[in-house]
Amino acid sequence: MVSSEYGFKQFSDHEFYGRQNALLVDLAGVGSGQRIVDLACGTGGVTKIIADRLKDAKDSVVIGIDHSSSALKQAMEELKGRRNTAVQFVQSQMENISEAVKERADTIILCNAIHYIPDKDALLAEIRRTLKPGGKLAFNTTFYDGSLPEETLIFYRKWMLKANRVLRREYGMSPTKAEKVEARKQLTPAEYSALLERHGFEIVQQKIDTVEFTKEGFLDISTFSDFIEGSLPGVPFETASAALQAGVNEAFEEMKVDWIPRNWLDIVAVRK
Repeated sequence: MVSSEYGFKQFSDHEFYGRQNALLVDLAGVGSGQRIVDLACGTGGVTKIIADRLKDAKDSVVIGIDHSSSALKQAMEELKGRRNTAVQFVQSQMENISEAVKERADTIILCNAIHYIPDKDALLAEIRRTLKPGGKLAFNTTFYDGSLPEETLIFYRKWMLKANRVLRREYGMSPTKAEKVEARKQLTPAEYSALLERHGFEIVQQKIDTVEFTKEGFLDISTFSDFIEGSLPGVPFETASAALQAGVNEAFEEMKVDWIPRNWLDIVAVRK
């Protein structure tokens, strides 16, 4: 089990990350009287955004679902004491959502997590079973084929080159050759569209937002276990994280920039 020290919360607390997820919630059009599922809710950041949008809405229910018991415990602590909107948390894998949600949902929101699922067809079939006819699926991701603007590729090359140099020079280590983790097997927007259509969804909104990804954001994503495993496979987390952070600092200093643009894909689709 990965220590919470290498969890996602440190990165997810960044303003630009919260802003993108709030945008997705608003695109989904959550409203009064709905059953809304926050799938892969983690420590409850997006659950809180949804609950805030519904604070004056009656007969609404928000269900946060995540596989991590420690993340759910933190989410429950973060949202305790809310009385205007019913918030529930359920421990479950994303792929078992139809078993976890007893009544069909009006809206399912999935923030920056769909790229982790190896069998996306199975996931979409589960989501379809969980939604009411006419229900909405809203998801976003910044790990897709097209997320890196062409002009930023030099930064990523410098970052990884410098991180690997630090790893060899200071720790005498190199990454192992391994299969890519699922977050690094990226679909194009067109492939996501085909996936949705294949499972009986009609896309009603699809947009790409360009976000100013700060140096602090790159430093914090370098402490996240899944990113570490994808970037420097086979290297102990503590060592890999230190090398990645050193690479971030060196690349930003050399390029003399304050942020790097990165694209976020937002899709809202309706179950036919």
